[in-house]
Amino acid sequence: MKRSTEDVDARSVAVIGLSCRFPGASGPDQLWELVRDGVDATSETPTERYDVDALYAPRPAPGMISSRRAGYVDGVADFDAGFFELSPAEAAELDPQQRLLLMTVWEALEDAGQRPDELLGSRTGVFVGSANGHYMELQLRQGLPTVTASLLNNYRSLLAGRVSYHFDLRGPSVVTDTACSSSLMAVHTAVQSLRAGDSSLALAAAVNLKLLPDGEVLMTQAGTLAHDGRSKFGDARADGYAPSDGVGVVVLKPLAEAVADGDRIRAVVQGSAVGNDGRTGGSLLAPSIAGQTQVLRWAYEDAGVSPADVDFVEAHGTGSPTLDPLELGALGEVLGAGRPPDRPFFVGSVKTNIGHAEAAGGMAGLIKTVLSLEHGQVPPSLHFDTPNPKIAWDALPLAVPTKLQDLPDRGRPAIAGVSGQGASSLNAHLVVRASDTRAAGNGALRPPRPDGSVSVLALSARTPQALEALARAYVAHLGPAGQGSAFPLHDICYSAATRRQHHAHRLAVVGRSHEDVRAALSGAPQTLEDDPAAELPVAVAQRYRSGQTVNWSEVFGRHCRFVPLPGYPWQTRRYWSGERTDDEETTDDPATVMLRQHARTAFSDSSSLSDIGIDSLGMVRMVVEVARNHDREVDADDLATLRTVGEFRQWFHRMEVRAA
Repeated sequence: MKRSTEDVDARSVAVIGLSCRFPGASGPDQLWELVRDGVDATSETPTERYDVDALYAPRPAPGMISSRRAGYVDGVADFDAGFFELSPAEAAELDPQQRLLLMTVWEALEDAGQRPDELLGSRTGVFVGSANGHYMELQLRQGLPTVTASLLNNYRSLLAGRVSYHFDLRGPSVVTDTACSSSLMAVHTAVQSLRAGDSSLALAAAVNLKLLPDGEVLMTQAGTLAHDGRSKFGDARADGYAPSDGVGVVVLKPLAEAVADGDRIRAVVQGSAVGNDGRTGGSLLAPSIAGQTQVLRWAYEDAGVSPADVDFVEAHGTGSPTLDPLELGALGEVLGAGRPPDRPFFVGSVKTNIGHAEAAGGMAGLIKTVLSLEHGQVPPSLHFDTPNPKIAWDALPLAVPTKLQDLPDRGRPAIAGVSGQGASSLNAHLVVRASDTRAAGNGALRPPRPDGSVSVLALSARTPQALEALARAYVAHLGPAGQGSAFPLHDICYSAATRRQHHAHRLAVVGRSHEDVRAALSGAPQTLEDDPAAELPVAVAQRYRSGQTVNWSEVFGRHCRFVPLPGYPWQTRRYWSGERTDDEETTDDPATVMLRQHARTAFSDSSSLSDIGIDSLGMVRMVVEVARNHDREVDADDLATLRTVGEFRQWFHRMEVRAA
């Protein structure tokens, strides 16, 4: 069905922000560099995951794994617990999938210029794709006597709920599990929620951490694990996939509202569709070309796009000798109809770079696609040396890029498709187009700033250490080689003031140029106090530093544009179940050690236990810990009567004396 431009725009959803962590990439910029340069980010399995030497076998054998490598995200145990108001004990017990998701959501909201404090109580939806909960399984394998109520926090259904709770988001909060199509199912559901008005803003996310070898053992037995740990999409050597970690978040908003609000529109989801193979595959786990072609047609009908106009497809692309021919055949059948023979479309797979992030695999493909549309380039698909002879390449109107390719200029925004397929036989496809000139916040229509005008840059963080790190990040950002050098200083200052949440520790400097502000951030004395043109910015900077409220619309006016900024500098530490997480300061007092593990803030003897974050669940944790350490039963009713740190300390020492 051909839709009118007005109908298409009314149904379209803008991608206004994104963030990710994938093997070899701690964010979208690093992911783009990785795929652009054709880097294989898979690696040998680290010993902290499992003992690959003990489990590796070159040929399938019971209980063994046929590959030594996969895709791994570094620092999965690292977390800024204080930022999210969690005690060290809570952080160590919490599934790192939840921890990484919290930080990645914050980064995506910053990238979108959506202040979390302005989203409190809003009808923002959270849609998370996930298919495993290895951390909880690891905790359960320590033995049933170690099970405590805190494990309730690690049910997979709470992945979305944790985000909704922390950010106080009141829209739908859903975890989807359709195996490897989970993340695209989450995006599709988010798009439908926005169209229906169930959500005013949507966070579509996915997370997958491989902490146990069980899945690889199973895939070895099924013959779907690549022996060399590399996904070889479309190649004659394709023998399965390399599993990988991954976390990704996209912030979605109705296109018309994003344009009206001056958001930075990174791409547009114009349509989507999902569907199951039903019985067309012959068995539940057998893929079906009929099911795939049907979903492709539905997606392009929903988008109001002719499949023949598609320029690039990010395939599911696992590197399977069975799946690859079916997927490429379905794409050729649907996208080839009516396509001029001299205009093939590109098709590639990010899984050849980072492995298959399973439930987060489609999110990796979507983020790669957004970045490709932004840069107008299609990255190479790796390990494509000898085309699979089972695929009728000459009859397919497509090309697998083996080097960086420019997207063709068709006189319209480029159009891409993103595919995902799950072992549940759930197929998903998104239709994504490049942003157009409206996405720039109408920057070309803004009146120029007067020469020599003075701007004020306001920065803040949760801790002094984070504020210092943020200032250093802005020094680099504003430098000649920094991303900020491409944007007017006034827009940078406007974005920092109005599109970032403000915290307790603050810094504000003024200047006429990028170099002025860099110097001030580096500690150079401010020299504009006696300049009449700087009177307002200097006064605003003083008010901001003192913690007062500032009316930023009076400072910047209406004709400003939101531009990219450095992200929040996390102050992370390692948190892992069973490992000690004492603060750096040492003490001989065991009561203080225990309190530090469970308190969310600093404390003194007069501090209320509830005020430092030790709630009823915290009390339960401490009961279990005291009982375990002193090998005696603890009366929880006694603990319930304690109100202050001092009372707890006295009770604890009495317990020690009795135990002795």
